[in-house]
Amino acid sequence: MKMIRIFAMASLALLPLLGQAFAADAPVPYVRVAELEIDPAQVDAYHAALKEEIEASIRLEPGVLSLLAVAVKDQPARIRIMEIYADVAAYRAHLETPHFKKYKTSTQNMVTSLNLLETDPILLGSKGK
Repeated sequence: MKMIRIFAMASLALLPLLGQAFAADAPVPYVRVAELEIDPAQVDAYHAALKEEIEASIRLEPGVLSLLAVAVKDQPARIRIMEIYADVAAYRAHLETPHFKKYKTSTQNMVTSLNLLETDPILLGSKGK
């Protein structure tokens, strides 16, 4: 629960791509939280692959609004990623991109545990730059 609150606070500061909080009649963004455990011997390689994937997703996919990756304090092998997409279709399109498929293939032996949490957004807001 504490980790979800951290992601929520981070999203408030890091979601300028949303522009403003979503209106009641606007499409609701699709938000997921991924909880990963990484083989401690491969943390550096995993971080490099994750950075490459996130940078490509943000740069190339208009439907990817935000990808926020953090490690649990003093536990670099415990990764949490908040994923915010324009809608479910944008998420599904993301799964089919070459850069995401490359990430999944290159990290499959690094990830020892993966838990994907579905969410119901309450409020996604941010300050403009």
